[in-house]
Amino acid sequence: QVQLVESGGGLVQAGGSLRLSCAASGFNLNYYSIICFRQAPGKEREGLSCISPWDNKTSYTDSVKGRFTISGDNAKNTVYLEMNSLEPEDTADYGCAVDKYMFRRCVLSLAEYDFWGQGTQVTVSS
Repeated sequence: QVQLVESGGGLVQAGGSLRLSCAASGFNLNYYSIICFRQAPGKEREGLSCISPWDNKTSYTDSVKGRFTISGDNAKNTVYLEMNSLEPEDTADYGCAVDKYMFRRCVLSLAEYDFWGQGTQVTVSS
């Protein structure tokens, strides 16, 4: 069964850190670009960062550049988003999505991805 499961959300104080994990099963995550995104209440989904795991090329949106780091663990078939210096404005539901095609360099356009996971809530208190 093909699955993508996110975990690692929670409640943290401003300035704190969390690590989002996106674990894949039923397919080889290393062949597909992955995007991490978030959606705050009343707002549109926002692509935050993406990675092409086969060559570790990454991209970040400006709002998280320098604070968030995306990485992949090929052996665990998992992508991680390390989130540091969290701010109340980062409060949202976070998730991951898989590129529709294999071996295509990652882009921050959400239209290029299929959404499978359930997401995980991140709440940052001031």
